Amino acid sequence: MSVEEVHVEADGVRQHVRESYAEVAEANNSGDCCGVQASCCGVSDDAAINTLISTRLGYSEDDLAQVPDGADMGLGCGNPRAIASLKAGEVVVDLGSGGGFDAFLAAHEVGESGRVIGVDMTPAMLSKARKNAEKGGFSNVEFRLGEIEHLPLADNTADIIISNCVINLSPHKALVFRDAFRVLKAGGRLAISDVVATAEMPEDMKNDPMLHAGCMAGASLIDELETMMAAAGFEQIRIVPKDASRDFIRDWAPGRGVEDYVVSAYIEAVKPGSSCCC
Repeated sequence: MSVEEVHVEADGVRQHVRESYAEVAEANNSGDCCGVQASCCGVSDDAAINTLISTRLGYSEDDLAQVPDGADMGLGCGNPRAIASLKAGEVVVDLGSGGGFDAFLAAHEVGESGRVIGVDMTPAMLSKARKNAEKGGFSNVEFRLGEIEHLPLADNTADIIISNCVINLSPHKALVFRDAFRVLKAGGRLAISDVVATAEMPEDMKNDPMLHAGCMAGASLIDELETMMAAAGFEQIRIVPKDASRDFIRDWAPGRGVEDYVVSAYIEAVKPGSSCCC
């Protein structure tokens, strides 16, 4: 495959993901979700269903009470804040911020002296997140339109980058980690929840656009991710698979057997250098 063909294929993947998540943002009670099982991305307007999905992913009832109605869309594959250790005054960047759920929870932790910047490539999601921010009165949160491979942020901006089940969707994951490294301050951290591959997926699954938009077919093997992150410059790389996640991943595409190939994992790393100026 030529370089041009690779770029065309990647653009096709990105456009399909963008269209799928635009549908999620605008979804009603139909239960359709990216062309796959609704539980993979919680598009129901039923708050009880989304609460069930989110608590299954590791969020507490207190977490859900801190965000505006409509921000919890049941998206994700874990809770990145569980490993983020956020502190007051920090600058947080949320890759693939969706309706703003994780960004709003982070905003509570960093406080008014801190700042949260969500980045999403889907205009419909951006509009939803901004309305939610206004509804919730979040003055320390903003949302920017952009691709996670080319972040609309200056160098050395963030103390920490979080993300929830988004990097697997990128056709250029190495670029994602390189740009994350650029945006982080010295000593800055990655705290990511994502889907990773534990075995090579069959070609028919890899090439299924519905499984890709559903956060399954685009997952990379753990050693591939470690190599990409190290090449970007990260240190203290730690990827911890959660085998129990196979239970809810099975529900994302019933009968397809995807849970034999992918799991949710926590991904951590640090940009070398000291964040202390003293």
